[in-house]
Amino acid sequence: MRIVFRILSLVALTAAILTGTLDAIQSVSSSSVVLTSLGNHWLNFDVESLALAEEATRHYISEDIWRAVVTPVLGQPAFAVFLVLALIFWMIGYRRPRFAGRFSA
Repeated sequence: MRIVFRILSLVALTAAILTGTLDAIQSVSSSSVVLTSLGNHWLNFDVESLALAEEATRHYISEDIWRAVVTPVLGQPAFAVFLVLALIFWMIGYRRPRFAGRFSA
């Protein structure tokens, strides 16, 4: 199970690097700081899936969850959200080193 969370961490870290790179390119080309929100990236990527996720969250979980939790997260910079997800997945998949060392019996 740890390997799944490590792979998820790698995917989230890759997404953070890609979105950060896109923001950096846009910042250089416009000569001002550009931080694109996760919601804007999701809208540019696939509009239908965002609407489907909103409808599924409101129908199966609660209407208040979308408004109170998901909407503020969608307003944050995408690279920061993906970095936090990568850290969380890495912490879940982390295995502590053995106390006695690598070559102990």
